[in-house]
Amino acid sequence: MAQEIPAHDSYARGNHSDVSSQSYPPRKAVFGWILFDWAAQPYFSLITTFVFAPYFATHIAATPASGQAMWGFATAAAGLVIAILSPVLGAIADAGGRRKPWIAAFGALFVIGASILWIGRPGDPSIILPLLIAFGIATIGVEFATVFNNAMMPTLVPPERIGRLSGTGWATGYIGGILSLVLVLGFLAASSETGRTLFGLTPLFGLDPATHQGDRITGPLSGLWFIVFVLPMFLFTPDRASKKPALGAVREGLRELRETLSKLPKRPVMMTFLIANMVYTDALVALFAFGGIYAAGTFGWQTIQIGTFGILAAFSGTLGAWIGGKLDDKLGPKAVIAGSMTILLLACAAILSIDRDTLFFVVKVAPPVPGKLFGSPAEQVYLALGFLIGMAAGPMQAASRTLLIRLAPPDRITQYFGLFALSGKVTSFMAPLVVSIVTAVTASQKAGMAVLVVFFAAGLGLLWRVRA
Repeated sequence: MAQEIPAHDSYARGNHSDVSSQSYPPRKAVFGWILFDWAAQPYFSLITTFVFAPYFATHIAATPASGQAMWGFATAAAGLVIAILSPVLGAIADAGGRRKPWIAAFGALFVIGASILWIGRPGDPSIILPLLIAFGIATIGVEFATVFNNAMMPTLVPPERIGRLSGTGWATGYIGGILSLVLVLGFLAASSETGRTLFGLTPLFGLDPATHQGDRITGPLSGLWFIVFVLPMFLFTPDRASKKPALGAVREGLRELRETLSKLPKRPVMMTFLIANMVYTDALVALFAFGGIYAAGTFGWQTIQIGTFGILAAFSGTLGAWIGGKLDDKLGPKAVIAGSMTILLLACAAILSIDRDTLFFVVKVAPPVPGKLFGSPAEQVYLALGFLIGMAAGPMQAASRTLLIRLAPPDRITQYFGLFALSGKVTSFMAPLVVSIVTAVTASQKAGMAVLVVFFAAGLGLLWRVRA
């Protein structure tokens, strides 16, 4: 089992002068921590972006537009819960010392919620509400577990290697997402028309293409994947020693949170960064939540097309996160975030100019050919934009958590990761909500997605005011 790091070590006390003398755990501890991203990523790849969300919008909801709206409302509700509780739980964890019990508890919540998604039968409106509740439970569980996993970073490597650690974690997570997509598309999810998977095989375990069991299995698969691959973190990555009993930790944590919040206005750099993170993370959440749904409605893509698109985007995300981690250590996280956000803003604007038979609003092209994989120019351009989005999203998220570490007091790192999660979630319901409202009012997916350009532009403007 992993050893515990004393709660009174120099880094935990915030004594920066002694950081160089701190001893760090062996490589297997770092490896175990990195595998958390691998364990959690399939949920985001399979459920929230490329397989289950588009399936919900196109086969469970009455129309793709109503499905996009309902999925957005569920995402917003989960984001609101996460926003309210993240800093509170982070403060309690800092006061109590240990992070692994929290990861285990919220990981279990995630597994339960994800597994329930199996009930999502096509064309059955009675299961829509239970399905959205299960999705919200799973999202809350995986996001809270991530907050506490992030807080372990400063005890694993020296400060000058934080950027590379964060980038490697994101890149590893993307690889896990790619493999999970290949597994689902190649062996489990088949076309309802041909009955064959992307590899031309009959689905394993007798999964029925007619009832979309290959799409629905992504929920239980994400939960099982998490259980298996999170184990090395529990076995090899050291936790901080317990500092206070549970009740005392709650009281102390809430007291420290009040103190932190009262001092936040006196830390204008941190406050500006948290607001900027709030805005651009909000846009990114909505982009991931609706990217696959938008493609399904615009091009009529089914699971195999969307999943293949997801593999390409995840591959580019792996490459981008790995490169971004190196650039983070060389140029600083702010430069990486700003460059990534500029790419995302331009890509979103370009997506709005694409339709089934139109490029850049005015160029007429041949529409998609049924049964032909990415045969139209519009689909091919959308693929290229997806590659750019993947290249930019990974570095932006990885560099954001390293910038937080560079700005936060070390003795309250989980609190600030809680505030970081708060800033990423307190209005994370806002972009999906606005996208959902605009989509519902206009009955246009394109009009809803146009909101994201405004969010990215505002986030970029705020980031320039952060002096790292």
